[in-house]
Amino acid sequence: MVRCYKALSNPPPSCYNLHKVKPHVRRLRSGSGGSGSCAGNQHPQLDSPGPSGSASGTPGRRAAFRLQFPQLALRRRLGQLSCMSRPALKLRSWPLTILYYLLPFGALKPLTRVGWRPMSRVALYKSVPTRLLSRAWGRLNQVELPTWLRKPVYSLYIWTFGVNMKEAAVEDLHHYRNLSEFFRRKLKPQARPVCGVHSVISPSDGKILNFGQVKNCEVEQVKGVTYSLESFLGPRVPTEELRFSQAPPGNSFQQQLVTKEGNELYHCVIYLAPGDYHCFHSPTDWTVSHRRHFPGSLMSVNPGVARWIKELFCHNERVVLTGDWKHGFFSLTAVGATNVGSIRIYFDQDLHTNSPSYSKGSYNDFSFISNNNKEGIPMRKGEHLGEFNLGSTIVLIFEAPKDFKFNLKAGQKIRFGEALGSL
Repeated sequence: MVRCYKALSNPPPSCYNLHKVKPHVRRLRSGSGGSGSCAGNQHPQLDSPGPSGSASGTPGRRAAFRLQFPQLALRRRLGQLSCMSRPALKLRSWPLTILYYLLPFGALKPLTRVGWRPMSRVALYKSVPTRLLSRAWGRLNQVELPTWLRKPVYSLYIWTFGVNMKEAAVEDLHHYRNLSEFFRRKLKPQARPVCGVHSVISPSDGKILNFGQVKNCEVEQVKGVTYSLESFLGPRVPTEELRFSQAPPGNSFQQQLVTKEGNELYHCVIYLAPGDYHCFHSPTDWTVSHRRHFPGSLMSVNPGVARWIKELFCHNERVVLTGDWKHGFFSLTAVGATNVGSIRIYFDQDLHTNSPSYSKGSYNDFSFISNNNKEGIPMRKGEHLGEFNLGSTIVLIFEAPKDFKFNLKAGQKIRFGEALGSL
């Protein structure tokens, strides 16, 4: 076997860097005759095969040559990808990355050896147009179903997600004209008794993901995964738009929210599954002073995804209601999710979520005090507050004395009206 190396001359101009690829020239000997090396400065010549497929010349010098250029071709193609704009690069890399993760036996792993790198699973998931899909799902939910089709469709949903229709105010499936009405079904009055003993109750049905005291200006979305309190709630609300005074701006963001000496800041995260009751209620007696709407992504808030994506709740669209209760600061945040672009607050008719266009990192403020000289929106414990479509997450962040105790366990199922904690 003979290896001769020759650098490529006059490489074509490009906007990417290529390593010098040296083609391997192999001469395969047939029989025992012939020399095994090049004599002097002479290079082996490329013999074209004859009609029978064998090389011309003597048997000892009979040779078949093969130039190995696949890596060069792949490097050129991948180099062109690196010169594209970021949106175009995502568009071209997205299908290839999906195949990389889906195909068995590492079928596309050889591409990584020539410079191609797949998008991470998190980046791939973030590139999915979840807002567009959620709007399409919302349109589909508004389509009125034929009467004969309603029972099979709703029965499949009930079986899949374990919905208890005996608690619904209307158990007849033919009553719900479309999926949206079925998702937002009301419950019988006696189905969810409101606990009158404890000071804070669950605002909705769901699963407790996390709860406890806020520490170091961070909140846990699930165990071991935190997000910034200021990133989640946004900048400090002006004092004139609140019914209570905040701490001086020199303190940390967490300390600014605590209005009374000796109090602490607490949080509770409740995940609403698709089969849960989708309306949410007031968790205590309080007054809503301010609303802040964050347009954003609509990624799934399933606990598995919440462990996977850091600061998931800060990326997703959400509506933050801020106010006060008898112990100081109180806030309730409704977080959107995939197919849950619609967040409705009953007393706020100006709120419109999942709009087609938005600026990343922007937010819209509305004060219920400075507008029309109102005193805020008083809410009674258990009163209807708003609703989701399909399912999502509610985050409570509130101020309370140090002896406040949660009556919960992480991962437990809870229903609207049951106690979260008390003094």
